[in-house]
Amino acid sequence: MSELITAELVDLDLSATTKDAAARSLAERMVAAHRVTDLDGFLADVAAREAQMPTGLDGGIGIPHCRSEHVNAPTLAFGRSGAGIDFGAADGPADLIFLIAAPAGADDDHLTILSGLARRLMDPEFTAALRAGTDPRAVAALIRGEEPPEEPEQERVEAGNQEQEQAETATEAAGGTEAAESVPFRIVAVTSCPTGIAHTYMAAESLAAAGRAEGVEVTVETQGSAGFKKLDPAVVAAADAVIWAHDVEVREKARFRGKPLVDVGVKAGINRPAELIAEARRKAERGEIATTPETDKASGSGDGGGDGNGNGNGNGSSADHAHFGVRLRTYLMSGVSYMVPFVAAGGLLIALSFAIGGYEIASAKSVADHFVWGEADSWAALLNQIGSAAFGFLVPVLAGYIAYGMADRPALVPGFVGGAIALTVNAGFLGGLVAGLLAGAVVMAIQRVPVHATLRGIMPVLVIPLIASAVVGFLMFIVVGKPIASLQNALTDWLNGLSGSNAVILGVVLGLMMCFDMGGPLNKVAYAFAVGGLADPTPGSLKVMAAVMAAGMVPPLAMALATTVRRRLFTKTERENGRAAWVLGASFITEGAIPFAAADPLRVIPSVMAGGAVTGALSMAFGATLRAPHGGVFVVPLIGEPFLYLLAIAAGTLVATALVVLLKGARRTTPEAAGDAGADGSRVTVAA
Repeated sequence: MSELITAELVDLDLSATTKDAAARSLAERMVAAHRVTDLDGFLADVAAREAQMPTGLDGGIGIPHCRSEHVNAPTLAFGRSGAGIDFGAADGPADLIFLIAAPAGADDDHLTILSGLARRLMDPEFTAALRAGTDPRAVAALIRGEEPPEEPEQERVEAGNQEQEQAETATEAAGGTEAAESVPFRIVAVTSCPTGIAHTYMAAESLAAAGRAEGVEVTVETQGSAGFKKLDPAVVAAADAVIWAHDVEVREKARFRGKPLVDVGVKAGINRPAELIAEARRKAERGEIATTPETDKASGSGDGGGDGNGNGNGNGSSADHAHFGVRLRTYLMSGVSYMVPFVAAGGLLIALSFAIGGYEIASAKSVADHFVWGEADSWAALLNQIGSAAFGFLVPVLAGYIAYGMADRPALVPGFVGGAIALTVNAGFLGGLVAGLLAGAVVMAIQRVPVHATLRGIMPVLVIPLIASAVVGFLMFIVVGKPIASLQNALTDWLNGLSGSNAVILGVVLGLMMCFDMGGPLNKVAYAFAVGGLADPTPGSLKVMAAVMAAGMVPPLAMALATTVRRRLFTKTERENGRAAWVLGASFITEGAIPFAAADPLRVIPSVMAGGAVTGALSMAFGATLRAPHGGVFVVPLIGEPFLYLLAIAAGTLVATALVVLLKGARRTTPEAAGDAGADGSRVTVAA
């Protein structure tokens, strides 16, 4: 592990008071060590990861981490804070801060070492030694590890059988209820987190340690960036219960069908493993058997699963419904995330073809039959037809990966088939959404049916795709396809007929959605609505695309302008982020405003939402149109009414900037506070 941390990457007197300032201080050491190539770019990636889920852990630990293209070698930096820094943990500030940086294409070996550190943080002796250390070289050596190399995840999690036997012997001697048990209660668990570097392995270690303390045999499968080693099927078959501690979809869920299941967020696996084990035992005692890979988490028992964020559901169906809503959003976002690259590639190729050959190029003959190397129109037609081919996959890919998110690989075929049929019956984007959900639901229903062992091998590759495709095809052709097509046509007619106040209202709504969570679910819903209309463009759908992109440019541009005109209201870190936000905003990367929103949400988010609403309304009122799904100011030549379009963006940016400056200026701050406060927006306030 010596290549990951050195004494120069250790700060035993970290003076930062905020998490963003701490990340910057440690990241500067990484830059000095030539491990990070772009400080601001790396910190933006750290902030984006932090926005997904706080990285504070109980026990005074903060583990900000990310994978970034600005990291050239897997790196750890460690800081020890005397005052403590708030990283969002339930038990208060963290005094041990690890900044974990992994390259975007980090190899499995290095990520395994990083995950090993995450597991060691669950060891009280290790953290106590870190708090007591006085020499950076000794602390770096401790973190590198003078112990034997980490065992593979599954072997490590299974380690401690001797301690289990001792605990069981002690319990038996004390007359405990488990004295008569010849075999311990067995649990298999799966842990995963969005980055797959830290929380995944910390949850695994925490569950394993709690199991040893309780005399329970816990075997964990870590679905992280260091690899995916499946549990032995015999271990799964022998298990009495299952625990999923995850923030991304568990892979190959059908393996756990028919067993009691506790389903929570990954942080619950870290912070309250004993509770999860106890809940798994109660479910097993009551005979709550999961009948599907998704399983009925509540089962009317009052011991529901988790909310996806590490918080357990205390009771009944209402919690279960909330959890289903989180899952539904995950399914839809899965489809959208796979669809967007097709939209971007196809849409930009089509837009470029229009720039070269004009809009009439869409009716050109096939370039397979007629192509002249020296004619610009032939090249324009080529680009148009390639882009159109990419666009032809839009709806099937959306449907296929919604289904995949619900029921894994067996659902891909019926999902793609349903999406293709949606195009055939002119059900469009809405048809793709419905087809994907239908395909996932049908496959999940089929997976409930018990089959003989001899058929299990052909179920996912033959039986399930065959039956599910037939069912989804029937439903799309005969039952729901035509009604959805009618709804799609009605929506198209409504968009085309929008004018005056109706168009302005739609622009306001889209602008608010684009700026509320800046790359989050609402932003993606608005964007998906817009790009869905590009599959079969109409004047109305082109106006929607223009309004969505214009509004999405406002948040980073507004923050860039605000940090320029009223520098004293922002910290040094924020001012540096503001310079990068100019380029991000101009490129339609709304996420460029996330560091500002995370630092001061109550002032930044309402301000940029107001600016986005103004821009969306003006864009619709001006009748601006856009055929490209991305590009920002770089595709202005492809925009209808380009000058009015830029005016709408400028107006929204000015409104958002004015509101941010006004709200921040309402708090008078000392110059020292403005210069020294951390990037989270906290400052020393004085009386007005």
